Amino acid sequence: MTISDSLAVNDPSVLVVIVNYRTSRLVVDGLRSLVEEVQTHPSIRVAVVDNESGDDSVEYLQAAIAENQWDSWATLIPSGHNGGYAYGNNIAVRPALQSSDPPDYFLLLNPDTAARPGAIWALVEFMEQHEKVGICGSGLENADGSPWPIAFRFPSLLSELDSGLRIGVVSKLLNRWVVPREMSNEEAQVDWLPGASMMVRRQVFEEIGLMDEGYFLYYEETDFCLQARRAGWLCWYVPQSRVMHIAGQSTGVTVRTDRPKRLPTYWFDSRRRYFVKNHGWLYAAVTDIVWLKAFMLWRLRRVVQRKPDPDPPHLLSDFFQNSTIMNSFRGLGKSADQVGEPAKDPG
Repeated sequence: MTISDSLAVNDPSVLVVIVNYRTSRLVVDGLRSLVEEVQTHPSIRVAVVDNESGDDSVEYLQAAIAENQWDSWATLIPSGHNGGYAYGNNIAVRPALQSSDPPDYFLLLNPDTAARPGAIWALVEFMEQHEKVGICGSGLENADGSPWPIAFRFPSLLSELDSGLRIGVVSKLLNRWVVPREMSNEEAQVDWLPGASMMVRRQVFEEIGLMDEGYFLYYEETDFCLQARRAGWLCWYVPQSRVMHIAGQSTGVTVRTDRPKRLPTYWFDSRRRYFVKNHGWLYAAVTDIVWLKAFMLWRLRRVVQRKPDPDPPHLLSDFFQNSTIMNSFRGLGKSADQVGEPAKDPG
C-alpha cells in the first residue's frame, strides 16, 4: 500500500485558515480552487476570518458560501476587530486547538491565492513522512503562472548590510546571509516561508503557542518559524505543492509588478519588534545603524551612476524616524490604529 492509499483510509484532518481584509472576491476565487481537493479529502475544513473589513465582505462571503453549497466545509468568522494577520489567524486556530477533536494540521492561506490541484495534500503527505518537520510551505506562482520560487533566511545584521548597500561583490560575499533564497524544484530545508501558504503541525502550536499578535502585519511568520526552530522543529519548502499568489492585494506593500507604495508605520514596527524580541535592543540598534549607513552609500552611488530608484518613497527618513534608537520608549507594541497609513514624514 502506498502512502497515498494509507492516507485515504484514515485521512489526517486539516483546517485551512484564510484571513480576509477587503479582498472578498479573491477569497471566493480561492475557495473555488479548493473544491475538488475538499471533495477528494473530506477531512479538510476551511475557516475564513473577516478582519473587520468595513465593506461588504461579510455579506458577500456569506452569500457565496451558501449559493455554492460550500457550507458543509467552509465557515465564515467575523472577527469584530482588525487586529492584524496573526490576530486573524489566531481567531480560527485557537478554538480549533481547544476543541475535543483538534485538526492534525493547519494551513495558513492568503486571501489572494488559488491552490493548484493537490496542493494541500502534497503538504500533508510530506508532513506525514517527516515527523520532525513542524512547518512546510508551497512553491508559489505569479498570477500569470510564472514561478516565484522563493523561500527565506532569517534576517540578521549581515543581511541588513547587504539590503542597504546593494553592491554585487558584497552580496556574493554575504550570500549565505541574504534573506531571499531562490529555490530549485527540489524539496529543501529553509529558515522560514511566506505565510501565503504555510502548513503547521498541531504540535507546534501546542508547544510554542499561537502566532505573536504583537505584530500587526509582516515579520509574524518569520518570528513564528524562528520560535519553532528554537523548539527543535524543522521548516521545509515543498514545491510539489503549487499555489498562485497575487501578493500585496490588501496593502500594496509587496506588489511585484510595480514600484511599491510608501511603507506604513506598522511595517517598521514589525521589523523593530522582530529584532528587539529575538536579538535584544543593542543588536537591533546596531543593525539599524548599519542599514542606514549602507543605504546612504547606495543612494549616493545611485545618483552618481544615474540608476533608477526602486525603493518606496521616503524610505530613508521613514526608516530613521522608526528606528530602534528613535523609538526606545515605544516598546514592542503594534500599531493597529495605523493600518493603511504611510509612515509619518519628519518634515
